[in-house]
Amino acid sequence: MMLPDHSPRIVLVTRPVDFRRGHDALAATALLELDIDIYSGVIVIFRSKRGDKLKILTWDGTGLVLIFKRLEEGRFAWPGIKDGTMRLSRGQFEALFEGLDWRRVRALTPRRPLAAE
Repeated sequence: MMLPDHSPRIVLVTRPVDFRRGHDALAATALLELDIDIYSGVIVIFRSKRGDKLKILTWDGTGLVLIFKRLEEGRFAWPGIKDGTMRLSRGQFEALFEGLDWRRVRALTPRRPLAAE
């Protein structure tokens, strides 16, 4: 999936939503239930009840963008169902979108090269 060059905030909604909802209803859910201003450039990921579908909602400066993805086999790796959200890194987001277990993606801790010591 194409992401903007800057590093947007990526938020995963942990409770499933009704997948009949469209752009405006998901934006209202983000604002009223989760206190997320979708128009700030944040990327919000919603999950289906069965876990095999996701919807991504963001504002690109000219309009709301809604992306829908369904896995043909298997399910996405999701955190436990609870109220609220969690933040994902760009790498975790890309792994989730590819259907991989994003929970295994960890950023490397920068360290000084041995040759510099």
